[in-house]
Amino acid sequence: MRTYEYLIDDAHNGTETGKFLRALGYSRASVVKLKYSDGLFLNGKHIRTVDRVMTGDTLTVCFRESSDAVPNRALHADILYDDDDVAVFDKPVGMPVHRSSGHNDDTLENLFAALYPDTAFHAVSRLDRNTSGIVIIAKNKFTASKLMSDERFHCHKLYYAAVNADFTDKYEAEGYIEAPIARENDSIIRRMVREDGVYARTEYKVLGKTNNAVLLEISLITGRTHQIRVHFSYIGFPLLGDDLYGGDCSLIGRQALHCGKAGFTHPVTGEKISVEAPFPCDIEMLLGNII
Repeated sequence: MRTYEYLIDDAHNGTETGKFLRALGYSRASVVKLKYSDGLFLNGKHIRTVDRVMTGDTLTVCFRESSDAVPNRALHADILYDDDDVAVFDKPVGMPVHRSSGHNDDTLENLFAALYPDTAFHAVSRLDRNTSGIVIIAKNKFTASKLMSDERFHCHKLYYAAVNADFTDKYEAEGYIEAPIARENDSIIRRMVREDGVYARTEYKVLGKTNNAVLLEISLITGRTHQIRVHFSYIGFPLLGDDLYGGDCSLIGRQALHCGKAGFTHPVTGEKISVEAPFPCDIEMLLGNII
């Protein structure tokens, strides 16, 4: 259970509890959750969201959330950052973030349930199963809402990808891809660039080159499903190893994509948090001494 305490000042004297929490950045869903879970206390006594707070009162907010995922202690992912509100993992290749059909006990959610019993799992950032790197998890609805919906706390991530070595013959060392993305007809998984799709922009910078591959640093201006994979396939350079979008799989057995750096403002303390995830072995072998 995570608790937050607030000392009411003169500026909020007589304010309804629900409105006070909304002013602090609590989402409507969070306030409703607290209302129905008896998670609000004023000076130690249960209150409702319509009850008013007065100067000098102490409002205590309690999140009683947990995951219903089966705990799996056999799984492993390095923890890059951890406190009462947020955990940041370096997700390995092959591990899904969320449970789904066929993946009920081998996900990051299952590992989280083992490491943090009686704690909610809110994935603020997501990666495909075979993409490695940084995944940010909020431990309650309040921090999740701040990180996902409040621009002051949004996370900025840098991705690293490998494409065919011919890339530098056709494209500049820095640039962007701007093309709308839509779900491919009759496919649950695949996306494609299509005129009626949703606006998407991907920015990239060439970091190095081997005989077989070019290493790119990528920043997402928008966050569409499979955006990096779709955009580079669209311009004729699918990620190496990406069999879903036409990549060459002879050098690496999965899409050569890694979320390597992330930074965000902590939603509770206001501290600037920066994390890095090292390249996994398969990308290191692919790119050699340029990383």
